[in-house]
Formats: sequence, structure tokens, C-alpha cells
Amino acid sequence: MQLTQDTPDLSAYLAADEVVDHHHPAVREVAGRLARQVADSYAYAQAAFEFVRDTIPHSQDSGDPRVTWRASDVLTRRTGICHAKAHALAALLRAEDIPTAFCYQRFEVVHGLVAVRFGGAWHRQDPRGNKPGVDARFSLDGERLAFALDPKSNEMDYPVLYAEPHPAVLSALRAARDRPHLWELLPTAL
Repeated sequence: MQLTQDTPDLSAYLAADEVVDHHHPAVREVAGRLARQVADSYAYAQAAFEFVRDTIPHSQDSGDPRVTWRASDVLTRRTGICHAKAHALAALLRAEDIPTAFCYQRFEVVHGLVAVRFGGAWHRQDPRGNKPGVDARFSLDGERLAFALDPKSNEMDYPVLYAEPHPAVLSALRAARDRPHLWELLPTAL
């Protein structure tokens, strides 16, 4: 699949905003701690991915009803669905000047991922969190995402790399009272 940037300006994939608040002290603390433990940006990206994947439970898996969407809140509250975890990972990566995009797949609802830019190419990563039957891994040598698509079920990859979270996803996250309500609001397509 050919991934395409929604903007040619690579600096947009390093930007901070209300969602990817990588200047927030909570984000800076985690980013600094992870950066001190590694030798280079590739090792940092892998460490950040594994931190989000492994230490922030997916709220559906853990039964946590809270809805988070801002990166600093995801890191502080230690919960979030795939989209929230993607926001947290993007903030950690951008905090260390690694271009990071938001990208999506369609299953029953839209699923959130990130893509990191290394060696002049984008590489999709899924920090959703592992569980029995799900084994997502950080990789620049072929995708190791959480779920395989079933095209017969109209599941699909969206090829666009967004500099900011998709407005339909962000609107659902912001409007949800709790996780059960969020499942009613999440878009089924972009």
C-alpha cells in the first residue's frame, strides 16, 4: 500500500497541539526517561512504542470506562483505546523529533495507528496493546500490526497519513461520557 501524507510539510508531523501536547511535563518526563535509556532515535522509537503498548492498558481490555484523548492524559491516567494510545505514542515520538503521522484502518469501527518516518520512508505501528491473539511489534522491516484485515468483510487500510488526528475520531473521543458511550460514537468509516 502506498502511504500518502495529507500535507507535504514534514514539520507538520512534528507539531504539538491540544491533542499531541508533547511540551506537557508528563510527556516530557516519560520522553526524557526513555531517551536516557537508549543509544539512538531508532531505539528510542522502539522503547516509546513498547512503553505505550505495554504499560498503558487498552481500556476495552482492562474494563476501564474512562475515555482519554489528550496524550498527557493518556500517560497520566494510564488508560485509553487505540486512538488515545496512538496520540500518546505520537507525542512521545514528536518530543524527540521523530516525524509521526496518524493513520487508520477500518474494521467494525475505525482503528487508530501511527506511522513513523525513518530512512525517508513511513512505517506503520500499532500501539494498541497485546493480548491473546494480538501480537503487535515495532518494526521497520514489514508491518507487525495488531489485526489482519479481511477484505471480504469490507475491512481496509486508509492510505492517508494525517498530521493531526482525524476530526471524526477526535470528535467521538471528546463527546463520549464513557467507553460504552464511545463505542456508539466512533466512526465506522472515514
